[in-house]
Amino acid sequence: MKGELRDSIESEAKPGDCKTLVKLMEQESGYKASFHGKIVEFGLYHYTYGSGREGGAIVTGFSLRSQEISIYIMPGFSDCSVELAALGAHKTSKSCLYVKRLSDVEEGILRKIVKDSVQFMRARYECTDA
Repeated sequence: MKGELRDSIESEAKPGDCKTLVKLMEQESGYKASFHGKIVEFGLYHYTYGSGREGGAIVTGFSLRSQEISIYIMPGFSDCSVELAALGAHKTSKSCLYVKRLSDVEEGILRKIVKDSVQFMRARYECTDA
């Protein structure tokens, strides 16, 4: 790991969680980790809006926050109600899953959420390595 992320991980109490999450997300996404500031990215996708505006974003990823880890699930959680109910301690927003520690959640369920999210993104967008 390099730069700000490495410094952040080493200064936080979560270095083991971050290393575990990198391995988990590489396995479930099929993409190698790429670091951009404080965000660990796995794959990129390209989109075009109806207006013609184009851009790109990560397929999935995570970042450390002072109180939690933010895991980016780009399709959101509308199809994950069963998984979320069994996941363990977490919060969500539109495309973010927030956990304080990986030990608070069921790893197998987190793997499924990440894998399903990546499969959705690949079916809908052109996705590449970061």
